[in-house]
Amino acid sequence: MKTPIADFIENYIGNDISRLHMPGHKGAGALGVENWDITEIKGAGNLYEYEGIIAESEANAASLFESGHTFYSAGGSSQSIRAMLYLAVQNYRYGKPVIVAARNVHKAFIYAAAMLDFDVCWLYPEGDLRSLCSCSITAESVEKALQSLERPAAAVYITSPDYLGGQADIAAISDVCRRNGTLLLVDNAHGAYLKFLQPSQHPIDLGADMCCDSAHKTLPVLTGGGYLHLSKRLHPVYAKSAKTAMEMFGSTSPSYLIMTSLDKCNAYIADGYAEKLVKAAALCGETKEKLSQNGWKLEKTDPLRITICAPNGLTGEDLAEKLREHKAECEFSDTDFLVLMVTPETSKKDYDRVIHALGENTYAYSAKKPLEGLLRERKMTIREAMMSPREKVAAEESLGCVCANAGVGCPPAIPVVIPGEVIDEGAFALLKHYGIETIDVVRNKRRIDNAGAFLGSAFMRNDIFMGYFEFDGRKYGLIEKPEFFCVTELAALCLDDVVDGEQCVPLYTAHFVPREDIYCWDPVPAELYCDWKNPVSVEKTDKKLSIETFERI
Repeated sequence: MKTPIADFIENYIGNDISRLHMPGHKGAGALGVENWDITEIKGAGNLYEYEGIIAESEANAASLFESGHTFYSAGGSSQSIRAMLYLAVQNYRYGKPVIVAARNVHKAFIYAAAMLDFDVCWLYPEGDLRSLCSCSITAESVEKALQSLERPAAAVYITSPDYLGGQADIAAISDVCRRNGTLLLVDNAHGAYLKFLQPSQHPIDLGADMCCDSAHKTLPVLTGGGYLHLSKRLHPVYAKSAKTAMEMFGSTSPSYLIMTSLDKCNAYIADGYAEKLVKAAALCGETKEKLSQNGWKLEKTDPLRITICAPNGLTGEDLAEKLREHKAECEFSDTDFLVLMVTPETSKKDYDRVIHALGENTYAYSAKKPLEGLLRERKMTIREAMMSPREKVAAEESLGCVCANAGVGCPPAIPVVIPGEVIDEGAFALLKHYGIETIDVVRNKRRIDNAGAFLGSAFMRNDIFMGYFEFDGRKYGLIEKPEFFCVTELAALCLDDVVDGEQCVPLYTAHFVPREDIYCWDPVPAELYCDWKNPVSVEKTDKKLSIETFERI
């Protein structure tokens, strides 16, 4: 198969041309690959145009994947996720778009929701929740969700394979989507190679309308290389907007090193890759069998993944350390699992190291308590929460706050709490389970818990009150300090309510009006933005503050 991008750059290098253009390294540097790194010079094409050598290479990829269209991403699946969601909502005609999505979404989905401002109808896992990485759903649960909506869904969105290697019944789910007149979008970041199994397990072949692949995760492509695939069944209007969608969420200076590796990968796939895949899957299967014989419990996964369950007394991190002691590094580990990813490039020595490092398992397995706390109150949309002023607080101080950001690491980049949700006891338990010590919360969206104890960090300081004011002849103390210019209401206590014998005192909300002579963008302290001693109204809430907590603090 031809490699037009690689051929062009190789010819450019061979002609010894003076590089009076970007990049600044001019083809020389410490890495030794700089001569292959160019920019959009004449003849080099443009990633976001439908003609030229890049488009020609993309057409080669589309022929290999047997898709209607395949577009390159130099920003991984994150770029493609946002693009296909944009395409889904761009053509929606029933008001504010709504996406039905399995809860184990990558945070790129959350950021797309913030930018595109669509609603989400979450699909929660059926059965016990063992990991945020997985979300077992069925075609029946998708159908039920679609039928429950007040307006048609713009799309159904699932992740398959998930981070642990679980695969959804895409064929059945796609049938449901077609019957209900909606699109099926699949985050197939971990499954580009699935196309070349016999038979194919790729989402496009199983009925998905659009899907993203992270080529770099399972194919010999540089990090950041990915695909956006459109099905042949999809209306042509989507393909006409696809380049615009990709450009909206990608750099105008995409890496030619990444695009060249995608180009070269086409030739690699065309030259006997399917046969290599058969051998790799067999070798991986043999390794799984040996690990099982050695007493390790494995998850059912896609063919090129090994997911080991941590037994009682060990964590996935402990297993990862065992590997590192034997010069092997895993893809992912957490409290409950160890994940290994392999390809045809994984050698027999690599597999042997895994078996030797883990050895015989001498620990017992027993049923672990399922994770809980995914269902929680929503106070804001994802967009509202992520566009709001925020602050980072310790997880233990976040109870009652509204989550402001899907700020979790990658891997696995699956949010514990969705922006806009209230952080309750269940959410806090999940944060603790996954070792997350801090979280971004919306400023001044503090809450009072059911016991009445104020949970905001402002109340945890040395001073009991942040300030005082009088209203209708009664004296009040503020228990929140204004920390941002847009604050126009604060929590307060009435000092007259604090009398002997009372166990709890009512909580009030004091309302203020911003000063007319100061604009929100003026660089003045928040305390000066309003007259904090003269509220326009004071309302008694249905919440109470524990005297015991009050006196202790």
